[in-house]
Formats: sequence, structure tokens, C-alpha cells
Amino acid sequence: MTEDRRKFIRQGEEARREALIAAALSLMAESGPEAATVRAIADRAGVTAGLIRHYFDGKDELMLAAYGRIMGRMTENSLAAIAHVGDGAEARLAGFVAASLRPPVMDPDAMGLWAGFLHLVRRDARIRAVHRATYLEYRDQLQRLIAALPRQADARQLRADAIACNGVIDGLWLEGSALPDAFDEGELVTIGLQAVGAILGLDLAAHLPPPFTDEPAPPETRTE
Repeated sequence: MTEDRRKFIRQGEEARREALIAAALSLMAESGPEAATVRAIADRAGVTAGLIRHYFDGKDELMLAAYGRIMGRMTENSLAAIAHVGDGAEARLAGFVAASLRPPVMDPDAMGLWAGFLHLVRRDARIRAVHRATYLEYRDQLQRLIAALPRQADARQLRADAIACNGVIDGLWLEGSALPDAFDEGELVTIGLQAVGAILGLDLAAHLPPPFTDEPAPPETRTE
């Protein structure tokens, strides 16, 4: 088998796994965890139920992958927002915090999916392990951004700052996702930047970069 052939097969398998995860998440978003039966997932993905067992060791493993995807995607989206920010530590942290409090990270469907799994964290060690890993992934990214700030802080203080700032962001994310119409546009971003800035002793809102867009700028118009 050639390298191209192996790559094609691997990519095809990954695409099928992704389709099954997406099907499970869409069913859960619509009708809760109970709706994501093996048959319903297979029907939504357009495959046979047996194919699920080919890619996952049963529904439980598929649900673990789905939960990891929800949590991991939020961190990825927050990081993507600072990919085009310069090297300024304050601007990078401000962009990360703001992205965590804007769509697509702040999202009622994502909050509903998160809540659907959360009650399992205490009961299921595997779900708890995924929750821990994804929580630490986000918090570690936040801590690295805080550590880059031009301020003196030892490892213990950096950890405490990251935990505190993460708690602020989590609370605002939950409120904004649950009641998106209860807040003015940009209100939670402003509050989040002010609160995180207060913890860290800096004016974080002053360093917020403009939202990045890859859309082309409109052509200039001239008046003669």
C-alpha cells in the first residue's frame, strides 16, 4: 500500500469518527443525552449501528469523545482569536478572555451540551478524567498568557491567578450562554476584562485588540 493510499484511508476513518461525534452532539443539543441512542446516532450520521462499534468500543466511548470535543473546541476557539494578535502580552490575554465571552465559545447549545455531561462528572470516572484534562488544558493556556505579562509573580501566584481568572470567565460564560438576551452586546466582555484585570493589577480592557476578520476590506470610494 502506498503512503498516499494509507493517508487516504486514515483520513477517511477520521472523517467517519468525526461524523459520528457530530451526530451524537447534534442529537444531544436538540433533545438531551437520552436522545443520543446508538440507533439515532447511526441514523443521523447515515451509517449502520454496527459501524459505531467499529470506531468506538460502544456508545460510552463515543460519548467520552463527544464531551472531549465540546470542551476542547472552546479552548481552540479562544486560542484562534489571538493567532493574529502581535507579541504584546496584554493584548494576547485580552483577546483570549474576550473570545471566551463571545460566540462561538459563548453559545447556548454548547452550554446545554456541557450541562448534559456535567452531572456525570461525579458518577463516572472516565467523564471526570475528560473534564479534568480539558479544564486543565484551558487553565494552563490562561496561565501561560498570564505568565507572559510584564509583572513579577512566582509559580504559586501564577497558579492562583489562573484559577481565579478562570473562575471569573467560567461564571460569565455560563450566564451569557444561558441567558444571551439578558445582556447588552459586549457587556460581558467588558465586565470580564475589568474583573480579570483587577485580579492581575492591570487595565486589560485598554489592550483589547479589534476582532479579527479574514473578510476583504470594502473597496474605497472616491468623491470627485
